[in-house]
Amino acid sequence: MSKPKLLIVEDDPGLCAQYRWAFPEWRVVIAGTRAQAEQAAQREQPSVVLLDLGLPPDAEGVAEGFATLETLRAAQPDLPVIVASGQGQRENALRAIGLGAYDFCEKPVDPQLLRTVLDRALRLRELEQENRRLAAAPRPSPIQGIITADEGMLKICRTVERLASVSVPVLLLGESGTGKEALARALHDMGPRARKPFVALNCAAIPENLLESELFGHERGAFTGAVKQTPGKIELADGGTLFLDEIGEMPMQLQAKMLRFLQDQVVERIGGRQQIRVDVRIVSATNQPLEEQAETGRFRGDLLYRLNSMTVRIPPLRARGGDALLLARFFLAQAGEKFGRRLRGFDAGALEAIAAARWPGNVRELQNRVQRAVLMADGALITAAELELEAPEGQPENADLDLRAARQRAERGVLERALAMSQGSLANAARLLGVSRPTLYNLLETHGMALPRNGREPE
Repeated sequence: MSKPKLLIVEDDPGLCAQYRWAFPEWRVVIAGTRAQAEQAAQREQPSVVLLDLGLPPDAEGVAEGFATLETLRAAQPDLPVIVASGQGQRENALRAIGLGAYDFCEKPVDPQLLRTVLDRALRLRELEQENRRLAAAPRPSPIQGIITADEGMLKICRTVERLASVSVPVLLLGESGTGKEALARALHDMGPRARKPFVALNCAAIPENLLESELFGHERGAFTGAVKQTPGKIELADGGTLFLDEIGEMPMQLQAKMLRFLQDQVVERIGGRQQIRVDVRIVSATNQPLEEQAETGRFRGDLLYRLNSMTVRIPPLRARGGDALLLARFFLAQAGEKFGRRLRGFDAGALEAIAAARWPGNVRELQNRVQRAVLMADGALITAAELELEAPEGQPENADLDLRAARQRAERGVLERALAMSQGSLANAARLLGVSRPTLYNLLETHGMALPRNGREPE
C-alpha cells in the first residue's frame, strides 16, 4: 500500500528536515506559505495537514496561520488539520479548535506524541471516508430503494424477494413513510411481471366520486365530462401489478365492486356493458388497522381476506436500530451531491438528536429534514437546530464541542454499523473498516464493546 500523504506547512527548513526524518511512514509534502499550502492541498490531496501558525509575512504572529487554516478547511472540510505552534497561548488553541482544527500541539513537539496524534487523525479520516462510502452506496438490502442494516427489516426484504415470484395478493401494513411503495415496486420488479406495467393509485388522494372511474374506467357519455372512452387503472395494469395505496380509505360501495373484480378478474367500465378480462396482481397498502375496521364494519371482511393472502408488516423507523443514522448519512451524501454542498456530516448534537427522535413521518420525514438542512447549513457540520430537532434532554450545551467524545462516538458508531452489516463476522467487519483483525479487537476493547455472540474467525 502507498504511504499516506502528510502536508507540512512550515517555514523553518531545519524543522521541515526533522519532520521528514521523524515520519518515515508518511510521504511528506512541504509548503512554506499559505499560497503554497493551498496549491499543495489541491494538487497532492493529503490525508493530514500539520500547520504552523507563524507563517510569512507574519512569521512572529498568528494571523497568516489562522488564515491558512480557514483556507484549507473551506477547500476540504473533511481534511484533518493539526496545528503545531510555538504561540501556545490557550486562546490560540481554543481558536484553532473552534475553526475546525483536529488538534493543537505546542512546540517543541515530542515526535512520539505527534506521531500518535497523526496516526489517530489518519484513522479517523479513513473511518469517516469509509462511513461516507457505505452511506453513499449501502448494499445490505437486496431491494432497490430500501436502505437498512436492521435485521428485522432485512428479513422483510428477503420475504418480499420470495413473494415476488408468485402472483398472490400482498397487503403491506406500516406507518406513512416506511417504504411501502418501494416494497410494492420490488414485488413487481423482481417477479415475472417486471416487463409489464406497474400502476399505482392512492385511494386517499382521489375524491370518492372519481375513484370508481379511476379504477374501472368509463365509456364516452357515461357521465357529464366523459368526452371519450377511458380505460381504468385496473385495465392499464393488465399483465402487471396494481398498487392500491391507502386501501383503507376506499369507500364501502367501491369495496363491493373491487371484491367482485378480485373474484372474477373482469372489469366493466362505467356506462359500459362489455366485460373485460384482465390479469392483474394486486398489492395494497395501508397504515390503518384493517382487522379492527373489519370487525366494526368499516371495511369489508371478505375483501380483506382477498387482499391479505400474504401480509407484510413494516416496522417504523424508530424500531429499526441504527437505520435512522444510516439513512441520514445516505440522504446527506445524496443531497450534498444534488445541491453541490460539501458537508462533512452531522455534529455530535445532531447525531444524538437523530438517534433519539421518534420520527412519526418515518423515512420520508428524515429525508425531508436532511435535505432542508443541507440547503440551510452554515458550517461544514449539520446541527440539530438545522434539522429542526431538539438535542436529548440532559445533554450539556457544549457537548458537541468535546472533540475527544465526538471522535469516540463517531468511531463507536462506525464499529456498530460494521458489525451489524457483517452479521457478526469479525473478519468481514475488519475488512469493511479497512483494519486488521487485531486492530478491530483493540477498538472493541477500547470502546468496551463485547464480541458478538456469533463472532466468527475466518476459516
